[in-house]
Amino acid sequence: MLLGAESFQRLNQSHVAVVGLGAVGGYALEALARTGVGRLTVVDFDTIQPTNINRQILALESTLGRSKVAAAADRISDINPSCRVEPLDLFIDDSTVEEIFSRRPDIIIDAIDSMNPKVQLLRACYLSGIPTLSSMGAALRKDPLAIRVGDLSESNHCPLAKRIRKRLRKDNIVSGITCVYSTEKVDFDYRQEIEPAQIETGMDRGRKRNTLGSLPTITAIFGLVLANEVIRLLSSRP
Repeated sequence: MLLGAESFQRLNQSHVAVVGLGAVGGYALEALARTGVGRLTVVDFDTIQPTNINRQILALESTLGRSKVAAAADRISDINPSCRVEPLDLFIDDSTVEEIFSRRPDIIIDAIDSMNPKVQLLRACYLSGIPTLSSMGAALRKDPLAIRVGDLSESNHCPLAKRIRKRLRKDNIVSGITCVYSTEKVDFDYRQEIEPAQIETGMDRGRKRNTLGSLPTITAIFGLVLANEVIRLLSSRP
């Protein structure tokens, strides 16, 4: 009713890949499924653990121990059985991004929470010309009114975005990536080593990550804003 039949048809014929199905990506996926996006590729290599329940929409007592992509596929099918879902249970790096690209998504949502895979995905998407919306740091934030959408080059007060910009600048990538970020100042040095979070699948993939507190409200809003941008772009696309 709001978008109109023609715009809804565009959404129904669109293909979105959501990479990272945690606190941010899960809510982005939920919104896309409920809006009628016709094809969704879901990418994650992790399983659902008890520590996910406080903030991840896929984490339930009934889904503990399951792979996130399998739980996501079942949830999407329950929401919209006509949606075509493609689960990819893989760890993102330079050698696996082609698995996503080969499916030719219209837009990719980056909701990865690890630095190296995130940079590798963003670099590959940029060089391949695939429209990408990326989540910056949602942890440690408490103010939902500080959340913004803009080019990565314009983001401010986000230590994660600053580090990503520095990494991408080495490849002469200085703009052209849309992101969701918060202007709320956080008192944390991302270079500081604190007790590392173990990757809960027991898989030895990627570097150990810092454990940062987060609110389910803020991470969910990040995901919903990402989804809203995708809906806005796809529904107005010729």
